[in-house]
Amino acid sequence: MPIEVPHLPYVAVAESFKLPPGMNFRGTSGVAFNSKGNIFVIHRGPMSVMEFDPDGHFIRGFGDGLFERAHGLRIDAQDNIWATDVAANLVYKFDGSGRLQMVLGVKGHSGEWHPYGHLRLLHEPNEAVVGPTGDIFVLQGHGKAESRVVKFDGDGNFIKAWGGKGKGPGEFDLPHSLVFDAQGLLHIADRNNARIQVFDADGSYIRESQHPGTPCGLFMGADQHIWLAHGHTGQIMKLDLNGNVVGSMDGAGPGKTSGKYGEAHYIAVSSRDEIFVADTLNWRVQKYVRK
Repeated sequence: MPIEVPHLPYVAVAESFKLPPGMNFRGTSGVAFNSKGNIFVIHRGPMSVMEFDPDGHFIRGFGDGLFERAHGLRIDAQDNIWATDVAANLVYKFDGSGRLQMVLGVKGHSGEWHPYGHLRLLHEPNEAVVGPTGDIFVLQGHGKAESRVVKFDGDGNFIKAWGGKGKGPGEFDLPHSLVFDAQGLLHIADRNNARIQVFDADGSYIRESQHPGTPCGLFMGADQHIWLAHGHTGQIMKLDLNGNVVGSMDGAGPGKTSGKYGEAHYIAVSSRDEIFVADTLNWRVQKYVRK
């Protein structure tokens, strides 16, 4: 008999963001927190990156004219903001004030190396994450492009890449989200292969767990459990480090109403134990609080 998964003690609540007059989210693809607990949302509309205080009051927005199709959003330990554009083949690093500090890739170009110099090109980068040693890990390959992990040092110099399109250990079909555990291991949502693969920082394959559907977004909790936003299944789950499901959100699934999803894309948990899930197709960020 199947094992019954415990329900997580949270309830979906109405979206609490106070947007400027006349503004709406469009294609909300990512959500993250900085060290102050402020909430950042990336979406596919004007002011592509927006910052809110912990209660959802609008602080500022930036990024106009930079994005063709905004996708991933992460904030590192120094409050630098890392955003990706899958259409322009770019990764942006902004400082905490929103000033552009680094660009990885070349706009409008994809491939291995730029023909006029030793610049590493990117293929539809999904997410950029800074590891515990300061290296930058980019997951690439959203459409038909080659699915790989590309590793750079903190100055943006290419170190190595691994992966390739496939279903075998260490191969990918749309690596979509990455978190590090306390041992420095990488847990990568391999979306179209319906699994999470685990690697060391040099790309050596360690293990995997199966997650039928489209595992999209990962967030590492302070308790070393992984939160999973499960794409078009609309499921929100909590996993242990071996990928075992230890809890699921009651009532979650496909749909349009509160607690339902068009696509549960990326997820983040605040220091107040509030859960936020970016839904690209319903153009909103779903919030959960403890019952």
